[in-house]
Amino acid sequence: MTEQNLWRPTRRRVTDTLLAALAPVAACSLALGGLTTWVGAGKAGSPARITVSNGRVLLPYVHNTDTAALFDVANVGGADDRLVNVTSTAIHGRITLSGHRMLGGRAAYKADVTSAAVPAGGVLSMSPRGVDVTLRARARWHAGDLVPFTLHFARSVPVETIAVVVRPSGSGP
Repeated sequence: MTEQNLWRPTRRRVTDTLLAALAPVAACSLALGGLTTWVGAGKAGSPARITVSNGRVLLPYVHNTDTAALFDVANVGGADDRLVNVTSTAIHGRITLSGHRMLGGRAAYKADVTSAAVPAGGVLSMSPRGVDVTLRARARWHAGDLVPFTLHFARSVPVETIAVVVRPSGSGP
């Protein structure tokens, strides 16, 4: 009997080695191809990118001091985000996010909300009939005054913006 050299490759050893390497190489190639297709189709997403525009504070009626601030919050990024808080150095007192709910017919009520969704590629347009920012108006505000605000988000950096005081009719200063 002749002694076989352990270091000499045989056809069977080469075949077994190639078959053992084929499974992980195929799995990696399939995963890489899938990820490349996903990214190329724009489905991989990107962080939320928030822009705030059209800020306005409604001038309160004669004897009322509570009013609303309204903003258009756009998310041009690829991930959803949430508006969680609004602050202002010009406001004394509590500032809350509020939502208005219909009871049926023409009745509605206001309720504080903890956050408001800003979907990826979408816009949160605040209105007196939906989500708004409730605050106490200053006595000396007039139509055309500018009020600074900072909007805070769950995932994005805070956005500083200015809102103009307008008459409730929306006719402007």
